[in-house]
Amino acid sequence: MKKEDTHFTERLSRHRDELKWLYMERYHSEEKYNELEAQLKLWYDKREPDLKEMDEAREMLPDWYMQNDLLGMMLYIDNFADTISGVEEKLSYLEESNINYIHLMPFLDTVPERSDGGYAVADFRTVQKKLGTMEDLAHFTSECRKRGISVCCDFVMNHTSIDHEWAQRALNGEKEYQDRYFFYDNYDIPSQFEQTVPQVFPATAPGNFTYLDSLGKFVMTSFYPYQWDLNYNNPVVFNEMIYNFLFLANMGIDIIRLDAVPYIWKELGTTCRNLPQVHSLVRMMRMISEIVCPGTLLLGEVVMEPAKVVPYFGTVDKPECHMLYNVTTMATTWHTVATRDVRLLKRQLDIVNSLPKQYTFLNYLRCHDDIGWGLDYDTLAQMGILEIPHKNYLNAYFLGQQGNSNSRGELYNYDPITQDARFCGTTASLCGIEKAGFEFRKDAMDKAIDLVIMLHAYMFFQTGIPILYSGDEIGQVNDYSYKKDPEKAADSRYLHRGKMKWENVEKIKDPNSVESKIYHRLQQLEKLRKEHPAFVQEADAWTLETYDVSVLSMGRYFKGEKIIGIFNFSEHDKTAWINEDDGDYEDMIHGGMRPARGVDVPGYGFYWLRKQF
Repeated sequence: MKKEDTHFTERLSRHRDELKWLYMERYHSEEKYNELEAQLKLWYDKREPDLKEMDEAREMLPDWYMQNDLLGMMLYIDNFADTISGVEEKLSYLEESNINYIHLMPFLDTVPERSDGGYAVADFRTVQKKLGTMEDLAHFTSECRKRGISVCCDFVMNHTSIDHEWAQRALNGEKEYQDRYFFYDNYDIPSQFEQTVPQVFPATAPGNFTYLDSLGKFVMTSFYPYQWDLNYNNPVVFNEMIYNFLFLANMGIDIIRLDAVPYIWKELGTTCRNLPQVHSLVRMMRMISEIVCPGTLLLGEVVMEPAKVVPYFGTVDKPECHMLYNVTTMATTWHTVATRDVRLLKRQLDIVNSLPKQYTFLNYLRCHDDIGWGLDYDTLAQMGILEIPHKNYLNAYFLGQQGNSNSRGELYNYDPITQDARFCGTTASLCGIEKAGFEFRKDAMDKAIDLVIMLHAYMFFQTGIPILYSGDEIGQVNDYSYKKDPEKAADSRYLHRGKMKWENVEKIKDPNSVESKIYHRLQQLEKLRKEHPAFVQEADAWTLETYDVSVLSMGRYFKGEKIIGIFNFSEHDKTAWINEDDGDYEDMIHGGMRPARGVDVPGYGFYWLRKQF
């Protein structure tokens, strides 16, 4: 038997009993399970030799992604460099920016007028024509591997576009394909679903079903009418989507982001969110990846409170996702910017720090999506802060209307009934760089830059993998040109999805430019993080009491290296009344030595203080 066949056989035998048990419990079909297992071998055989070598290397070092050397960037291919080949030409810039993890935002085939930013997929095995081809993608991932850069892509598993072949055949009346979705002859069952299932976009896409005039039937559409929810109660759907997943892995994708994964199982009488069956499906996906492509990681997109996020890691014995987004910390961070009160953020960080160290979070300030105010309102209530008035305050603050705000942003999906809304804007604009530039105020610009850098220093200090959004490294501001595009004008998320300003990248050579001040200060932080072992995921991490509600302090310790981080979320000078009475610390940012006691911190300033034992 060939060596590579031995690898597959050993991996399959390790997981077969549990995989088959879960599959049969869910689908009760020996025939479909046998088909799945046979297909796994075929997908393994198709995997390129260099990918198999990578798999073996990562199996030998399973915590390869838990170190302190990964720095990610999210980018839209067309906005960043027009095409996949264009992004490949910019790899040197990304390397110079210390990026070694690239998240390519949705690039699979979609119909432009029914795109939803690429999340309405018409073909899981074809690249959008304007972006390139699958051959271009394979060449890109191969070049990234040579440079030690990991590549992430989205796998939209909850639904397909109405333009997908399955949906088109369902529209033509083929029962087999209608059974891959949720079709109903009348509104009786849909009306029962509507009683318990929340709406995703109540203002722009109300309801969870769409009526199809041509068929006289209703179809489930949780997100938009042109996105049809897949029926994972059908084993054909699970099997075929697994084959699409393995196709992407074999294209050289290192991290596959499971989009909207909490939604994938539908059950009457429930919220159709986070059901136990979801975890069974994700656990099967994890085992399948470990059998066929163990070098590929699963990233779960679970944009919910911690109690609902953490279960997607699975357990130590039966893991599910390798990585999850630290979404509540992100939202709480912007709450802290608007309130200058770190108490809620400190509590959130304490929760994250108490979790098992093998739980890997992606930490970020901004992403392609809006900011939802999914905060811990029970804790806020104990501080006398009520949910609806506080959401209104936060939205007003980031609109630049309250709280001595310098922010510039826009609301997204405002619901006049609940008064709920989410928020959009680039990191730079939310921090005041846009306003300061418009008003030509150098003092305000310096303060805004300090806030941008402090927030990144705090984000880099957290346990996990830091992720930048393209353009944040040069302080790119909001792009209002989307309002001129009829296909985008109704979606304010395009405010922070603007084209990369390559002419501004050139300005990083000018030390007096805003771009240079942000870029090079971030570079200093990025390099320090990679050089010091206390930033590894295995390190101990905790928060310290500063006795000032505007100042956050965190500690990290690993194998004799201790680092204290101090972050002032106020524009005013403050004192962190910490008392680490163990001698002088090295000031990692400014140089020199100083005690970690009663530290005076300038407005929007920070310290990283290091001590070697």
